[in-house]
Parts: sequence; structure tokens; C-alpha cells
Amino acid sequence: MKLPLLFCAIAGLGLAGFRWLAPPPAPGLAPARPNILWITCEDLSAHLGCYGDPVVKTPHLDRLAREGVRYTRMFSVSGVCAPSRSAIITGMYPTSIGTQHMRSLAPWEPPTGTSRPPGVPSYSPLVPAGVRAFPEYLRRAGYFCTNNEKTDYQFEHAPTTWDQNSKTAHWRNRPRPDQPFFAIFNLTVTHESQVWMRANEPLTVQPSQVQVPPYYPDTPIVRQSLARFMSNVETMDRQVGEILQQLEADGLLEKTIIFFYSDHGNGLPWAKRELLDRGLHVPFLVRYPQQARAGSLDTALHSFVDLAPTVLSLAGVPLPKNFQGQAFLGDQAAARPRAYIYAARDRMDTVYDRVRAVRDHRYKYFRNYFPEKPHYQNIAYRLQQPIMQEILRLHQAGGLSPRQARWFAPKPPEELYDTQTDPHELNNLADQPPHAAKLAELRQAHQAWLKQYGDLGALPEKAMLAQMFPSGQPPQLAPVAFKARRGQVAIRCATPQVSLGYRVARPGQPPAPDWWPYTQPVPLTPGDTLYALAHRIGYAPGQVAKWVAR
Repeated sequence: MKLPLLFCAIAGLGLAGFRWLAPPPAPGLAPARPNILWITCEDLSAHLGCYGDPVVKTPHLDRLAREGVRYTRMFSVSGVCAPSRSAIITGMYPTSIGTQHMRSLAPWEPPTGTSRPPGVPSYSPLVPAGVRAFPEYLRRAGYFCTNNEKTDYQFEHAPTTWDQNSKTAHWRNRPRPDQPFFAIFNLTVTHESQVWMRANEPLTVQPSQVQVPPYYPDTPIVRQSLARFMSNVETMDRQVGEILQQLEADGLLEKTIIFFYSDHGNGLPWAKRELLDRGLHVPFLVRYPQQARAGSLDTALHSFVDLAPTVLSLAGVPLPKNFQGQAFLGDQAAARPRAYIYAARDRMDTVYDRVRAVRDHRYKYFRNYFPEKPHYQNIAYRLQQPIMQEILRLHQAGGLSPRQARWFAPKPPEELYDTQTDPHELNNLADQPPHAAKLAELRQAHQAWLKQYGDLGALPEKAMLAQMFPSGQPPQLAPVAFKARRGQVAIRCATPQVSLGYRVARPGQPPAPDWWPYTQPVPLTPGDTLYALAHRIGYAPGQVAKWVAR
């Protein structure tokens, strides 16, 4: 039994069942661990100079590539943000834990109207026991963890996930300069919405410079949208430079492992929300202290479910058994590289589909469970894109080429693409005899993946919710209980596999603003007030409990 779960895993035992642990080590006595910085952006394929883009100027990211490792086969598990972020933060496939629909938890609605079909509420899925956001493990190990600022995990995460989660969250706010940190900065300027929201801003990439891919018609409106998107990429690169400058100013550049990546592929039509490489493949850079492995290339297959185990491996934190990804860096890196990456598409806003994909180093397999539906989905939010409006206008007028119009045709049950000779995935090889063996191999890989992890997308969403919440409401957590002994107070909850958090208020002072992950009894002096809460993903929020030391 892992030590941090001890007091919440003893459901049904009396208070005498508590074990008493020594106080935590004094600050500064923990072994040295690396700082880890994530700089993330949104809706971006490898449109960077360091990946060979001839138009976009990205000097700061090119520098990271020169001084670090450039990964050529990192893939999201979905072509859209919220399921992707669910996989990143949990290390688990969304289809295995019920976070596959875009989006399940929606505290806001877009200006275009509802983001869910009628009768489907906003919900935090009831995920399997023990699933939690991985920064909590880092915090338990002594890391200062900050997120600036987007979450969008598809569920209500525990208050113990982050030390700080806001627009001002920063490694500079940690209480001790020697405390290791894990910090995320989410840059949003490349999000699909910024193509139309920044339409009137000056361009740094001109329409005449862009290369129009063959799946788009070459028109002035299409070129303008591509130029706007690429200009936004250059703005994002400048923002990356500002973060790196802060790291250097603090003397931390050579003490920090830096990651850069996007939350999925391109945000433009027939890319975002698709399982094509242009929807899944992302730029991914890692810079090590002292420029270790500078300028090197990593061509192995990697998936977003691998990110959580990789960070914990680098930090020296044991990997939870429920992780479905594998570490590719650190002492706990997997002995063998992965053979395949897997991805899924389910509901996108109000439109249902079920597509699964498997990719090896070269070939991509699709299983379309609703072949009668086209690849295209009529999504209100995307209709704000000028390029989307142009494509629809030409489609209705018969002005698209056969390849461009293919987006609107019904899907075959299976698809197979050679991504080396056909990088845009336009030539389906599934019915060609020379590729029958590869088709069978990837079909079997898909079936094995379903068998190993399950697929909640096989259930209609309302049926899945009925299984999760038979009463129509989230289950309730057991109350938090306390037990005091020799100046220390233990905290427990009879609901198994919860995250426990606590705050302490000294006499005459307010409690600390953040919830600390509970791992062992808390030392108190008379007059101190201990506040505690329990959290488990998918359960109704628990009540804050209070204990006053006497």
C-alpha cells in the first residue's frame, strides 16, 4: 500500500486503525530534484522553423530545438483539447475513464449556443478509483506546482492538485528558492478562435507567402486565414521567449528541464477534431540543463498518456499502477519503446461520432463505427472560422476538387494510410491487396487496445451516465474524521481512494490559501485550527471539516 493513500484506504476501520508517522523532513533535507517547466500552446502542428516550416519564424523555439531534443513522433490521444488534457493530467486514455466526449464538464457555454446535445448535462465523470491529476504526486514529494492557467480536464480536479492555479501562478511564488518546482504556462494565442478574433490585427506572415495544402481550396480567404494562423504562431514564439528570459534572469535555465508542446494538432478545419496526423501530431521539444543531448532527434513513437509517467520518472516519484502510459525519460523509463499510438474521436460539442485510430511509425489505421456519417461535423463553434465558411460555400457551389470534397462524403468502415508517401492521408489503402497484412496487423492492435483498456465510447453517452450515476446525482463522500494524539492530528475518510487536503490557521490568523496534500498526521499547537476536505473525481464536493487543537 502506498504511503500517501494510507489514511483514506482504511475504509471501515475504527480510529484505532490509524498509524502514526514521523513528521516530514525539515526543509532543504530532501534529495535534489530537477525543476520542470512546461510551456504549452494550443491547436498547433509542427509549424515551426525547427521542424522545417519555410515561412513561420520561431527563433525562440528553434533555440530550444538547437539546445535540446526534437521529437518527431509525439501524438495526442484526440484531435481536440479537453480529452487530450484529460489524458495528459491523468496518464490514462479518456475512453477508459469516461472523459472522451468534448466536452463533459462545461461550466460556460460558447456564444454560439450549447456545447452539448439536449438532455446531456455538464458533468464531472465518475472515473475509476485512484485516478487523480498527477501534480498531486509531485506536491506530495515536495514540489511546488503551478498552472498558469487553463485546466479543461473534463472533470473537477482536487484542490490538492496545484499550489497555485491562476493567471499569476509562477515558480517565483514558491516559499523557498531551493524548493523544486513543476510549472505550466499555457499560451492560447494559437487557439482556433484567435484566427477570427484577431482578424483585424496586423499580419507578420503575408497571404502570398503561405503554402496551401491540397485538402484546401486556394482562395484569398483561405490564404488570409492561413496567414493569420501563422502570424499567431510567431506571436506565441515571442511569448515563449519572454518565459525563457524570466528563467534565465532567475538563474534557473541550467537547473530546469524545459518541455514545449501543443495540446493537439492544427486548429483549422479538417485538422482539429480529426484523427489525421494534422489533428494528432504535435511539435515536442525538451531542453535539459547544460544543453545535454543538444540538437538531437528522437524518432520513437510517444503518446500524451506518456507525459504524466515521464514527469514523475524525471522527478524520482514512483509511478502509480493505474497509469496507462509509459515513461520515456528518467530512471523509470520503459525498457522498450511503444509500437503504436492510439487515438479516439467521440462527441464533438453536439455532434456524435465514434472513430478509433492506431498508428505505427509509418501507417495509420482508422475504424469508423458510424461509416454512414461524413468526416465533416457541422459544429456551430467552428462555423465562425472564415476558412470554414469559404469551404462550405465552395462545397455547396460544387467548387471543391474531389479530394477536397472527400471530407463531406460518408466514411468507409476502415481506412489505412501510408503517412510517409501520403502525409495528408488522402489515399485510402484499406481495400488494396498489397496492404492487407498491414491492415490486419493494425486492426488487431486496435482490438487488443479495446480489450486491454475498455472503451466507454461504445455506450451511448446517456447510458454511460446512467451507469456512473444510477440515482441521477453524483455519489456522496463520507465525512472527514480526525484523531488527535501527542500533538498531531490524523485525517481520514471512509470513502476509499480519495485525495485528502488540509489547511492550518494559527490563532488570530486566517488559514493558508492553498490545500496541502495530506500524507501524514499534522503537528498542531493549542489554539491551531485544522481544516480538511476529501475529494474524489466524479463525487459531489465534500464538506470542509474543522478541528481545533486544545
